[in-house]
Amino acid sequence: MKLGLQLGYWGAQPPAHHGELVAAAEDAGFDAIFTAEAWGSDAFTPLAWWGRETRRVRLGTSIVQMSGRTPTSIAMHALTLDHLSGGRMVLGMGVSGPQVVEGWYGQPFEKPLARTREVVEIIRKVLAREAPVTNDGPHHPLPYTGPGALGLGKPLKPIVHPLRADLPIWLGAEGPKNVAQTAEIADGWIPIFYTPNSASMYQPWLDEGFARPGARRTRKDFEIAATCHLEITADNGPARQAVIDGMKPIVALYMGGMGAKEMNFHHQVFTRMGYGDLADEVQQLYLSGEKDKATGLIPDELVNDMHIIGDAGYVKERVAQWEETGVTTLLLSCRDADEVRRIAEVLA
Repeated sequence: MKLGLQLGYWGAQPPAHHGELVAAAEDAGFDAIFTAEAWGSDAFTPLAWWGRETRRVRLGTSIVQMSGRTPTSIAMHALTLDHLSGGRMVLGMGVSGPQVVEGWYGQPFEKPLARTREVVEIIRKVLAREAPVTNDGPHHPLPYTGPGALGLGKPLKPIVHPLRADLPIWLGAEGPKNVAQTAEIADGWIPIFYTPNSASMYQPWLDEGFARPGARRTRKDFEIAATCHLEITADNGPARQAVIDGMKPIVALYMGGMGAKEMNFHHQVFTRMGYGDLADEVQQLYLSGEKDKATGLIPDELVNDMHIIGDAGYVKERVAQWEETGVTTLLLSCRDADEVRRIAEVLA
């Protein structure tokens, strides 16, 4: 199992230490660095900026929000970064949620599965560069002939010859249908809240996708990049508990506050994991502004399942458990360069 550095997306200001983290990850033997986006910093620009300082690590997005760009625009970003990095780009994408898609990007959220399939198909056509790119699908028709069209649209090939027609495409997916489609059409999967205890829930969904006619990959060459917080503590007592407590507000945010009450995909994942009643209560408190009370409901066992926190021996055991479930890459957020080096040393 490989290690990836998850830089995430920016807060109110650009992080001052990402250059140090990237350099440490490159030197310590991490396999990849990944960036993300929400509704502030974008995923591609930081990846290009910090990627220029590296020579070995893969450069991935986790994830690019598909509604923020047309499929051909996403393909242009990916093929450009792939050339600049010498073939190290990993294109991770996802549908986001209706609050962001309709509220920030001004695009309809309907039929996310069909839209995902269409986006992936168009990007693969661009990267293959076998013919001018056309698409008959309803979500991204090429050429466009709908309202306002002049009727002059021309199918085009990319001017730049892509470095790799098989540039890996990974998808973020949470529900049964989305995970199955990811196993069918993608090269890898970026799950959220994937844990050793919940891994068995996903296996039938993945198997369904791998069994579909024309599936792109098999379980043997399909990548699963799971995100977790890994922290090596001085002991498995007070030091470990302090970190667990510090993670609870983040869990409460995703469980109760990251999405609308009518449609919160993260809330649905926790429900599938067996925390349905808890998720409902946390969501009710969080959306009513009682965030501290919501955080207080998060049990230690859930944090321990979602993350890897403890002394060096415990961390080694837990990492082995994640690997046994089929995870090929652990995407880790790290506080400083020393932590990056320490993790690499313990897990060498």
